[in-house]
Amino acid sequence: MTRIVHLSDLHVSGAHFLSGVAESVIQSVNEIAPDIVVVTGDLTQNGSYPEFASAKEWIDRIDCESKVIVPGNHDSRNVGYLLFEDFFGARSSSLSYSDVTVVGVDSSQPDIDDGHIGREKYGWIAENFETSDLKVFALHHHLIPVPMTGREEQIPVDSGDVLELLDRCDVDLVLCGHRHVPYVWRLNDMFVVNAGTACSNKIKARTAQCYNLIEIDDGTLRIYRVLPSGEQELVVDFIAEKEG
Repeated sequence: MTRIVHLSDLHVSGAHFLSGVAESVIQSVNEIAPDIVVVTGDLTQNGSYPEFASAKEWIDRIDCESKVIVPGNHDSRNVGYLLFEDFFGARSSSLSYSDVTVVGVDSSQPDIDDGHIGREKYGWIAENFETSDLKVFALHHHLIPVPMTGREEQIPVDSGDVLELLDRCDVDLVLCGHRHVPYVWRLNDMFVVNAGTACSNKIKARTAQCYNLIEIDDGTLRIYRVLPSGEQELVVDFIAEKEG
């Protein structure tokens, strides 16, 4: 079995980051002992050096060697995308573990909240998905509107083309954040999974701080919504049809 923990929207800052909640998140994630950790952006609130330094320290405390981290729109404020590279490396990256390939892409633009992947990245994305592995695509911005988030805005301007690309590449799972509301869509044979905010006070209505746990085991895909305390709620229990 492969376990993926999906965290998003930490918003490390004096105004929004809840350090006590963050401690609980680290403890519960380390108890899960994930094989892969994916963090889909907005590590910081303003893209400043102290915020990135704190975010790096926090993420480093998660006991997992295989991590895919992409920036969000808040991380690209104030030229923060350069600091992201200093602390976390390339803004877009690919990782393979066991029979899973994760491709993470930067969907942010400097000082603009709208999402944009860009056709110049499409070929690179497709090349990295030339595999028989289970395929996971990670980005900050939501590709499909999320319920209970109010007026729709900031969805990637090329989301239609990106969805078609991912469908053509037989991607199994899309992980994103940005809207701070957890939700799962199934589109064709692809699950699109939004995460809530893991440990900030920027929650909406009746939602709470949470993150996602994905378990992959011999054709079975399970997705859990996890509270900082470690309490889990099963959201998706999917068994793929075997060929032959």
